[in-house]
Amino acid sequence: MAPTLLSSPLQGFTDFRFRNAFQKYFGGIDTFYSPYIRLNGKFEIKPACERDILLKNNDTLEVIPQIMTNDADEFLFVAKYVQSLGYKELNWNLGCPYPMVVNRCMGSGLISDAKRIDDILNRVHQESDILVSMKMRMGYEHNEEILDVFPILEKYPLKNIAIHARIGKQLYKGGVDLDGFERCLNACPHKLYYNGDITTVESFRLMQERFPSIDHWMIGRGLIADPFLPQMIKNNTTVYPANRIEVFSKFHDTLFSEFEQSLSGAKHITLKMLHYWEYFATAFSNPKKIVKKIKKANTIEAYDKAVSEILETEYELN
Repeated sequence: MAPTLLSSPLQGFTDFRFRNAFQKYFGGIDTFYSPYIRLNGKFEIKPACERDILLKNNDTLEVIPQIMTNDADEFLFVAKYVQSLGYKELNWNLGCPYPMVVNRCMGSGLISDAKRIDDILNRVHQESDILVSMKMRMGYEHNEEILDVFPILEKYPLKNIAIHARIGKQLYKGGVDLDGFERCLNACPHKLYYNGDITTVESFRLMQERFPSIDHWMIGRGLIADPFLPQMIKNNTTVYPANRIEVFSKFHDTLFSEFEQSLSGAKHITLKMLHYWEYFATAFSNPKKIVKKIKKANTIEAYDKAVSEILETEYELN
């Protein structure tokens, strides 16, 4: 049976424009999680967040909205909002590792506060019928913080818990802690999904061999770096399609066109695409040279020329 693959949300990258372009040209992802909705104490949904989860912008996708909060009132407000759009599930982000989030006791910075997690889940389950799932790291300071939370989580009918096998303090540095994830498997009765460093078919196979009971796998940065990866995992092959460059080129042009319509000014557009290329380049020959070339392209014309040269060189090498 083919594994179930999920797209882990990356803020600023995996919005509906990316998701739709990805689905059109690559496929392989069963469910996409939207980048988190964050209210910052204001009970209003930002227009960008609203556009991202509107059903009309996701009509060919299976999407689950995500929230990042440490406040039950915010959680309930967003739950009611996404239900009004037709969603039945809301994913709670306790995984974000960035200091500006952690310092406000959100994301992975909330994992050490089991009582607060309990209070929020208690109110949400008492006052709403939204289905709750969670995305977590194993802690912020150390990998046993999550073990103290599991007894609290057992009290609630959570759909699943996706665990990124790092602590927040690591950000994305260092390797994943597979021993720590195995402790989670042994300690938690809820259904667990695995997330972290699935970047190649080979790395996926190793994870699958290590954790045969896991049947849902989240791919984050690896999805952007190599959009062919999910379908190759599904097909159990390490061989890229013969028309790899042509397919990537069409995907790139579609994504670029979307941002050209939604962003203003060449600098804004080329900077947005540069951030993607910092991931894309890792699947190409000479990544540093590619990123350097894209960085120098400050106009649309220069950017188009740089991309054409990159793809032509890659085509000749393949």
